[in-house]
Amino acid sequence: MSRVAVVTGGMGGLGEAICIKLSNMGYRVVATYSPGNTKHAQWLSDMQKQGHNFQAVAVDVSDYSSCQQAVAQITTQVGAVDVLVNNAGITRDTTFRKMDLEAWNTVINTNLDSVFNMTKQVIEGMAERNWGRVINVSSVNGQKGAFGQTNYSAAKAGMHGFTKAAALEYARKGVTVNTISPGYIGTQMVMAIPKEVLDSKIIPQIPIGRLGKPEEVAGLVAYLCSEEAAFVTGANIAINGGQHMQ
Repeated sequence: MSRVAVVTGGMGGLGEAICIKLSNMGYRVVATYSPGNTKHAQWLSDMQKQGHNFQAVAVDVSDYSSCQQAVAQITTQVGAVDVLVNNAGITRDTTFRKMDLEAWNTVINTNLDSVFNMTKQVIEGMAERNWGRVINVSSVNGQKGAFGQTNYSAAKAGMHGFTKAAALEYARKGVTVNTISPGYIGTQMVMAIPKEVLDSKIIPQIPIGRLGKPEEVAGLVAYLCSEEAAFVTGANIAINGGQHMQ
């Protein structure tokens, strides 16, 4: 039977590209969406017309109990989770001077606490089966920082600290834990930035001279999910067109 992959924040943008790529690899894919999102049925229908029979589960990734319930539902309806892609994330950008506690907590809870909340539900089962993949989707701004994103940059940097420690603990159990750090990718969120800002401020910072494609990031995730990536763990792989190099 094919393996089960869960992609948080899987509807639209980068998450959708990851879901499609993993489906094409033969995974049974479950995309999570935020409670209250009324467009999930239409998304599932659209994806089915493209040949992708995805499942969808509502979950508040910032809430531990919600994650418990969602993974229990997935396990019952689809099967034990073999691959977890922690992709869900939000921004609440403002300078630190203007940032309030709500903007800080909301981003930390959704972008960082979610990694614990979701991984906690699946990683022991992976270890028992001696195979598993956890991929945490961070950001170039977690590596280099970004003006107006102390909350987001802190959360995304924290993801990789989690990755390294968990990778050490589960390495001998056949479970790999890795981080990817995309740069500016041509998703709906990025394309909402005014064109003059993209052309004058963002793209000139990218040596390749363009935005990344969601499919390129999905290809990296697919590699980390594969058998060929079994020796890669605790890594933070940049995919940013040369914008930031370490």
